Amino acid sequence: MGLADLRQLAVLSEVSYDELDGDVVAVDAHNWLYRYLTTTVKFTNEDVYTTEDGAEVANLIGVVQGVPKFFEHDLTPVFVFDGGVTELKSDEVERRREQREEAVAQMEEAKAAGDPIAAARLESRTQRLTDVIHETTRQVLELLDVPVVEAPAEGEAQAAAMARNDPAVDYAGSEDYDTLLLGAPLTLRKLTTSDNPELMDFEATLQKHDITWSQLVDIGILCGTDFNDGIHGFGPKTALTAVKEHGDLWGVLEAEDEYIEYVDRIRDLFLDPNVTEEYDLDTGIDPDLDGARDYVTDQWEIPTNEVERGFERIESAVVQTGLDQFT
Repeated sequence: MGLADLRQLAVLSEVSYDELDGDVVAVDAHNWLYRYLTTTVKFTNEDVYTTEDGAEVANLIGVVQGVPKFFEHDLTPVFVFDGGVTELKSDEVERRREQREEAVAQMEEAKAAGDPIAAARLESRTQRLTDVIHETTRQVLELLDVPVVEAPAEGEAQAAAMARNDPAVDYAGSEDYDTLLLGAPLTLRKLTTSDNPELMDFEATLQKHDITWSQLVDIGILCGTDFNDGIHGFGPKTALTAVKEHGDLWGVLEAEDEYIEYVDRIRDLFLDPNVTEEYDLDTGIDPDLDGARDYVTDQWEIPTNEVERGFERIESAVVQTGLDQFT
């Protein structure tokens, strides 16, 4: 999903990492990992992250560069991975595949034209989370003793549900705005940037606009989601006005003489998603740095200089706190 226009309605504020000391965040793993993966590919020669047998593991560089921020700020991450793709999302998956194929063709043209900068930029748009990336990401997180939860369906829905229902989890973590529709009380954004995090407040958003959770979902559906196209002419503010005037999504559709296929099911994907409470969550972290280094540099052939700074940052955080911050 990616309802970026919801930013116009969301209540957002900057929060310092000092305010997050000792907290736990359920991170949408695919969202977090994809950003580090594409950044690594964009700015790193492909020989660096390609093994002798041709496997591409730029994710390992991204993970080692991204995880230290959590350790350094005593913010425990729980990485939540997607399960199966929701049936109604198949059109969106196909659209993204077509975009990757177009980017591949443009990348080859840039290479043939001798434009390495354009080629690198386009290559970052061709990335997808392969089986090898899934496997190696989970393994390095395990060696770093970072908790992982496997969602039955959408990872962001699981992360939002954990933030909403699990007393051990303080926030959902995602760069997207979907966790707002999914009812996460508090979402941390910008966890993949050098800035302070941005806090998105669900209840404050409802109160600001005097709407219910279901009405917020109705607004999102009218604007368009990964499960449906929006109604022409409806942005967040227009949809907000219409939902408040007509009461709910069906009132707006009737007034506009519009129709959205599978709208009941789409609504339920936000209000009652497929999530689980069957997971073990141990937030005491004791990383095996030697094992993680060997796995990344020896087994997967990532040059030491590409990841050593990340491992040093983790080690420094561990030494500085004597592991107290992780237990």
